[in-house]
Amino acid sequence: MKPGRPAIDVFRSLNAGRNNVHKTASSRAFLRRDPALRSAVMSIVFRFVVLAAVALLWAAPAVAERRENPIAEFAGIDKITGRIITFDVYVNETVQFGALQVTPRVCYNRDPGEAPKTTTFVEIDEITLDRKIRRIFTGWMFAESPGLNAVDHAVYDVWLKSCKTESSVPAPTQG
Repeated sequence: MKPGRPAIDVFRSLNAGRNNVHKTASSRAFLRRDPALRSAVMSIVFRFVVLAAVALLWAAPAVAERRENPIAEFAGIDKITGRIITFDVYVNETVQFGALQVTPRVCYNRDPGEAPKTTTFVEIDEITLDRKIRRIFTGWMFAESPGLNAVDHAVYDVWLKSCKTESSVPAPTQG
């Protein structure tokens, strides 16, 4: 068999040789005797595998889109009093919680039908006793893993709870 033959001829050759295959020990022995046929079969198998892989990639689920939200909801604990407080902070605005100033820069979450993933990039500063501001945290917080990047201060802990589109806290005025 010539390598340039169309694929249909390969199948005819396989079917014509099938009677001989039953007489031999296995179909692999038949393919070993004819290297051109083996090459044609391997080419067809390779094409099938590539097409199957492309079909699987095409049918793969889409990447979940993240939604940007204007409000980050945090929770904080005052370790002295034991009080836990939930507070909303608008993106790029600063709210003071005890001696800490919390400023979220962005707050993302996914659609309700998707697997939850709520993240915020936040900067947290501490106001020291001599009234100086010292940055104690800059980074991402994850609501699903509050212990991963929560702020662990000597007196205050702060962690992300969620991202929201509305709040009972009035929006900051543009000025």
